[in-house]
Amino acid sequence: MQLACFVGARPNFMKMAPLLRALAAHAQVDVTLVHTGQHYDPSLSDVFFEDLGMRRPDVSLEVGSGSHGQQTARVLERTEEFLLSCVADGKIDRVVVVGDVNSTMAVSLAAVKLGVSVAHVEAGLRSFDRGMPEEINRIVTDSIADLLLVSEPAGIDNLRREGHADDHVHLVGNVMIDTLLHLLPSARGRDTLSRHSLVPKGYGVVTLHRPSNVDHPQTLAELLHALADISRELPLVFPIHPRTRKQIELYDLIDVLSNARGILELPPLGYLDFLSLTSQAKAIVTDSGGLQEESTALGIPCLTMRGTTERPVTVQQGTSTLIGNDAEQLRFHMNAVLEGTYKKGSCPELWDGQAAKRIAEILVA
Repeated sequence: MQLACFVGARPNFMKMAPLLRALAAHAQVDVTLVHTGQHYDPSLSDVFFEDLGMRRPDVSLEVGSGSHGQQTARVLERTEEFLLSCVADGKIDRVVVVGDVNSTMAVSLAAVKLGVSVAHVEAGLRSFDRGMPEEINRIVTDSIADLLLVSEPAGIDNLRREGHADDHVHLVGNVMIDTLLHLLPSARGRDTLSRHSLVPKGYGVVTLHRPSNVDHPQTLAELLHALADISRELPLVFPIHPRTRKQIELYDLIDVLSNARGILELPPLGYLDFLSLTSQAKAIVTDSGGLQEESTALGIPCLTMRGTTERPVTVQQGTSTLIGNDAEQLRFHMNAVLEGTYKKGSCPELWDGQAAKRIAEILVA
């Protein structure tokens, strides 16, 4: 069996790494790893291959950044060119895509137009907010994939409602949690905390990058002031995404952070250093989908700065609470964390570190 597995952006690597390990246990499967190059900055891409112990790509399409249209078009064009060469040589049976980035959708489109079957890992997730580019990517990818590999029960319900046949849909668990559990001992063994004078459960972690939080000066200012206030009670570690840093500078809000002695500003981190921080934090404040999942698996309170989530199990069963971009809600729920009254949560079914193994067995079968 000839598989082409595609990654494009940082979240994809964490989802693909365990699947590559699982597929390696099947001698009859030959995998070509293709990197579209949607994330090309070494601080956001190369270090993740190293931390995850993930093999280097066999093919790099080098599409780079651009508008959604430009980036999607380049991925589509270069993927088609690559797949045409594979199909001509009889070298490809199926394409495997993960997640919901532009590369996920564009690769899937290129494949199905050439008659190549597509498996989508993390299928069925829906935020029901079509203002999010990722939501469009999910809907389009699922509509044309023929093998839909789902991480939580809500995904099964969504896909059935959209008319997918049951034999195309499989509840397999969460490959992100495979990676977390695989690397957690290594992450906690690092000196990340001591390097930054931190103690376990003695700090919070913050990540922000979505337009709803960082693209409006008043919203961003209110959130930064709230974080500065919180940092007086609980030190906060803030690895700042390049896009967020740009907005902070654009809106002249640098002083809000620099004057907050309890906020430790860091550049983007590799997976192991970041997991070392998040896994030992008292609380997480984020607008990241992946961190909602990881915090639930770790049992750590997660204040999710979004109005909707495509991962409802993290709210219904896990440790996440949706607070939108409301600075007062951020203060309120962080106070509950500090007082010990925040909800406990539990880990969802099949988030057991074996999702990739189940996926590999389905692909082979």
